[in-house]
Amino acid sequence: MFSFSNNDLFAPRCVWVNGPVIVGAGPSGLAVAAGLKEHGVPFVVLEKADCIASLWKIRTYDRLKLHLPKHFCQLPEFPFPENYPEYPTKKQFIDYLESYAKKFDINPQFNECVESAKYDEACRLWRVKTVSTNGGAYTGSEVEYLCQWLVVATGENAEPVVPEIEGLREFKGEVLHACDYKSGESFRGKKVVVVGCGNSGMEVCLDLCNYDAKPSMVVRSSVHVLPRELLGKSTFELAMLMLKWLPLWLVDKVLLVLAWMILGNIEKYGLKRPSVGPLELKNTQGNTPVLDIGAIEKIRSREIQVVPGIKKFSSSVVELVNGEKLEIDSVILATGYRSNVLYWLQESEFFTKNGIPKAPFPNGWKGKSGLYAVGFTRRGLSGASADAMKIAKDIGKIWKDDLRKKQKVTTHRRCISTF
Repeated sequence: MFSFSNNDLFAPRCVWVNGPVIVGAGPSGLAVAAGLKEHGVPFVVLEKADCIASLWKIRTYDRLKLHLPKHFCQLPEFPFPENYPEYPTKKQFIDYLESYAKKFDINPQFNECVESAKYDEACRLWRVKTVSTNGGAYTGSEVEYLCQWLVVATGENAEPVVPEIEGLREFKGEVLHACDYKSGESFRGKKVVVVGCGNSGMEVCLDLCNYDAKPSMVVRSSVHVLPRELLGKSTFELAMLMLKWLPLWLVDKVLLVLAWMILGNIEKYGLKRPSVGPLELKNTQGNTPVLDIGAIEKIRSREIQVVPGIKKFSSSVVELVNGEKLEIDSVILATGYRSNVLYWLQESEFFTKNGIPKAPFPNGWKGKSGLYAVGFTRRGLSGASADAMKIAKDIGKIWKDDLRKKQKVTTHRRCISTF
């Protein structure tokens, strides 16, 4: 990596990267970086936060655990420690990622927020412009990186989704997104509306119950809820095993029958199932089924109240679409996350308007002109690891081919000089 500057003190510093620039130091970015290390390819990792895996470290609740067994979540060439439980905790997973970065000697450029990335047709290079940050605030220092390859590793969950709900700004109580929720300790005895019924919404409600809060979960649409384990195995693992022998539609039917046997008829509690099966819905729309770890039991006992969609808020009341009004103290928005790629990447062919590769898995990892994407498969860490290995192998091959060409040219010049 080489740095250039000119006489203008206020101009951005220009840095040549002799390899790819990886945007994002989460699990996906780390996995690509580790693969490049194995292939002997230099790189630079840019991260806007001051740490690796900022989503896990900063924007997750305390009780979080991996939803899938650890062997489905490990990064390439680095299994989880044997003493880790089947579903590692948040802290254990963060420790694992830090050990991963240390093992492969990955040292990201922290506090560098990418403002734009554009392919320069004239010089056939990517121009990646960043601005330095400190605690989320811009400090004004700018850098432009020039590179042959750009790896977008910011993933599907780069920023929280905050919906526009009528009257929410007039509400006098506390309003926060699930990314800012840590535990139910500060909500003891309070009436809390949790907007969203995905894995985060269910777990936040369960956590609130454990701290004697009174959560009401807003269910605006249909949702698949499956037990985390079936027949003594992870539901996900069982599904993967069945898919080796059975068509997807039949596996969906088996999962739903087993879920009904274990969880019962959840529709009578206000949790309507989609008409499309859980695996098909995941593959076509990216909607992940909820893996239940205790919330359904709390719903049965009415400790978690299931309510329909919200019509509007007022100073201390939420009015539901069915006309019912609830007096509440706090609102937690478990409304998910989205990609932020379109805010900074100046490219129109590879990504959809939602910031997801247009080509479905397993073909959404490589674009044109040295552009790559990792962490957008809608298949969690296992999908990210698979794409990371492809990217590292692909760049590694090009890198080695270029080296051979340069060596041939050098050898040819030496031979000529001997005459």
